[in-house]
Amino acid sequence: MEREVLLEVKDLDVTFGERKKQYEAVKKVNFKIYKGEIFGLVGESGSGKTTIGRAIMRIVPSAGGDIIYKGEKINGRISPELDRKVIKEIQMIFQDPQASLNERAKVDYIISEGLLNIEKGISEAERKTRVEQALRDVGLLPEFASRFPHEFSGGQRQRIGIARALIMNPEFVIADEPISALDVSVRAQVLNLLSDMQKKRQITYLFIAHDLSVMRFITDRIAVIHKGRILEMAETEELIAHAIHPYTRALLSAIPMPDPRHERQKKLLVYDPDMHDYRSEQPEWLELRPNHFVLASQREAKEWM
Repeated sequence: MEREVLLEVKDLDVTFGERKKQYEAVKKVNFKIYKGEIFGLVGESGSGKTTIGRAIMRIVPSAGGDIIYKGEKINGRISPELDRKVIKEIQMIFQDPQASLNERAKVDYIISEGLLNIEKGISEAERKTRVEQALRDVGLLPEFASRFPHEFSGGQRQRIGIARALIMNPEFVIADEPISALDVSVRAQVLNLLSDMQKKRQITYLFIAHDLSVMRFITDRIAVIHKGRILEMAETEELIAHAIHPYTRALLSAIPMPDPRHERQKKLLVYDPDMHDYRSEQPEWLELRPNHFVLASQREAKEWM
């Protein structure tokens, strides 16, 4: 049975800076996200993963390529009707729960701001009911609506950010490193919350992170990105068990091991981009294992396999 593609990114380019000093943050990125799955985008800081999420949200403009949502192009100029549809159906959970919440606004307004902008005719009673339900959905008390963000812990603030996204009943959520700013003790709580919401509401996620151990817990498929290019993509367990690209292997080697003895004995791999020599043969997107794709030259593919 063929799976339904909810969002597709085709040859996406994103650049920053002036004409004479342009920096390519994202270079010819391609992937599909299927309805109901959690698709992971993993890479180190500065790899371009957050930029891709912000380009889908249209926070940053794309320099080239297409972003297709439900068969319609949503980057560049779009109609007001499509704009309203995208705002309602695509939401983002930001990395820093403190910076992404308005410290001068009460939680009641923060969570319902999207409703007030999109559902103009909503009554005050309906708005309050939905805010209370959104708070309950993320494990917070309804009376928290009258408080300000600074009165909460980091984990609670992130739950408020999640409630702000979920109150719109989105079909697609971009979770941009939603646990990286949290204490270890609350990370599992937030991950479990996101996973539970996905199962209850059939939400599709683009989950962005730099930690493959987190990705293994929550995602169905993973794309590995480095310096604006996707280097490897496969189902999560396939990628963890049979990593092919040297950069993916380096990321895997950096995952801490719970056994101190094994942690001391493990070999930490370092990825050197200069190891690739593409002067005579350019890299291609190759399927080296079933549904396991790698950006490599034919020579590299033979060496890595």
